[in-house]
Amino acid sequence: MQAFDDLCPRAPDWAVPWDRIRERFDWIRAMEGVAQDPVHHAEGDVAVHTWMAAQALAASPEFRALPADRRTLLFATVLLHDVAKPFCTQTGPDGRVTAHGHSRGGELAARRILWELGAPIAWREHVAALVRHHQVPFWALERADLQSIALRVSLVAGNADLAMLARADITGRTCGDAATVLENIDLFAEYCTDLGVLDRPWPFASDHARFDYFRTPGRDPAYAAFDDTRLTVTVLSGLPGVGKDTWIAAHRPGLPVVSLDATRERLRIKPTDDQGPVAAAAREEARVLLRAGRDFVWNATNISRQQRERCISLIAGYHGRVEIVALEAPPDVVRARNRQRERAVPDAALDRLIRRWESPDLTEAHTVHRITA
Repeated sequence: MQAFDDLCPRAPDWAVPWDRIRERFDWIRAMEGVAQDPVHHAEGDVAVHTWMAAQALAASPEFRALPADRRTLLFATVLLHDVAKPFCTQTGPDGRVTAHGHSRGGELAARRILWELGAPIAWREHVAALVRHHQVPFWALERADLQSIALRVSLVAGNADLAMLARADITGRTCGDAATVLENIDLFAEYCTDLGVLDRPWPFASDHARFDYFRTPGRDPAYAAFDDTRLTVTVLSGLPGVGKDTWIAAHRPGLPVVSLDATRERLRIKPTDDQGPVAAAAREEARVLLRAGRDFVWNATNISRQQRERCISLIAGYHGRVEIVALEAPPDVVRARNRQRERAVPDAALDRLIRRWESPDLTEAHTVHRITA
């Protein structure tokens, strides 16, 4: 990724060019002056911590032994891992500083930043997933859902990368419990090694076994779930202007389409009005097709995991196979196409959608196709 290649530390000195990084990225400058919890971050503001974590990563023999392209990916991740703290940090009445939600917020922010920089999709999603889970190894062994998280990370990023990022995060701060947390990270890596997912994805027996595992708490990941699907639903996901209608016409001609836009027009409901009736009518239309066992396309933005889950849970309840088609386009293309639409989404609304955008992954569906339209 060119934007980070030139900044990534390399032999012989492995120096972190912080002045150039700060000059290059406004989101790095936004971290300056943002306070942190002094118990776990006595080193200073978020920018200071990020600089120290970047130095810790660059000093790691494990990092230095990686191929150049993987070093660049991990270096970009350490720069982005706390990118959401400027807008997640709060100081309570008691003076305590917290940054609740900065891991999830960081995933969303990292995706947007890397999309705007033109990063390859797989590269971008690997970084975003590491940012989302970067705190997991700190207290992993206390989590009842550790297995499902480790398996998810094995599919969307890599647990070895996650452990390396977590070590740099802890080494790059001043806190009294650093030694304990580093020991926990080592235990997390051992757990992933024993499970067989430190440096490779879990080998699910089938797409359906994987789909069923992530929808069934306590399920044995080795269980080869019987595939009882009786139809396939193509669930589209993408920002306004990525070309969903065009894709359907070219790749799923003749299939019934449940379209929120079409439902909205039929009900004469404006995009700025309450969308509850639109969603309810679309779901009922989908139920009719599901009861009939007919393949169809679900055409909506579905840009958040929560939105997609409403569709997917309904489909799964009728023994449907879920195929997600995630359509993307570069930022300038999305905005230009949106402006050309008969009913363009207002710029402010489009910006809100971009800030909430969660790209689909293999834990949500039987198949996920990522397409640049």
